[in-house]
Amino acid sequence: MSRIQSCFQQLRAAGRCGLIPFITAGDPSPEASLPLMHALVDGGADIIELGVPFSDPMADGPTIQRASERALAAGMSLRKVLALVEAFRKTNTTTPVVLMGYANPIEAMGAETFVAAAAAVGVDGVLVVDYPPQECVAFADIAKGAGIDPIFLLAPTSLESRFDDVAKAGSGYIYYVSLKGVTGSAKLDLDEVAQRIPLIRERVGMPVGVGFGIRDAETAKAVGAVADAVVIGSRIIEEIEHAGPDAAVARVTAFLRSIREALDSLGEPRL
Repeated sequence: MSRIQSCFQQLRAAGRCGLIPFITAGDPSPEASLPLMHALVDGGADIIELGVPFSDPMADGPTIQRASERALAAGMSLRKVLALVEAFRKTNTTTPVVLMGYANPIEAMGAETFVAAAAAVGVDGVLVVDYPPQECVAFADIAKGAGIDPIFLLAPTSLESRFDDVAKAGSGYIYYVSLKGVTGSAKLDLDEVAQRIPLIRERVGMPVGVGFGIRDAETAKAVGAVADAVVIGSRIIEEIEHAGPDAAVARVTAFLRSIREALDSLGEPRL
């Protein structure tokens, strides 16, 4: 059982909704990233999604695009992201870490080389936005063989045939994109989310984390009432932007604790 699967098993047993925050590695600076990862855990994160900065993050809105630009300008790279995870693992061996990004850096390194390096430093999952599940079975098999969960996206527009493809290729959890658009945009349709989650669980047989559009404790709690986990990215990046490097850790920790408290107030089983 992977660290991610164990995490969701523990959440289910405790009747808690998972909290999955996202930050971009290298933003606001490479030096700040490790303290920020620990701040996410202190704030109540169950799983960390660590963004691999990329020059053309097509699924991301302006906020995360800016984070990628800042990280790349500071010299962040895929190898440095892996080194960051290795440093995190020196003091935290329990919190699952998922790398979220795009295919180009992985293809440049080579899929087998990447997976081996990721497994060696303690990466638990990989979400590659532009890897369609039906076209990357070989990559998913390599990842699973190394103990890494390949995680895939589903959206309101996803056909049921994609559900089947994700069920075959994926493991760990499903990232459900709660709205049509890029990260940080539009407004959540909570009724639609509530209707889709049971269908996805039934078809793919994995926990469902919901992201895109969760910006505060109120929306997190509403989503957490029906999902297995909530994913928050753009709002955390905004907190980092507004705080600046010196105050980012304290501000992110405080914000995330407000989300954690809201989710824990639900007090009902998620699965």
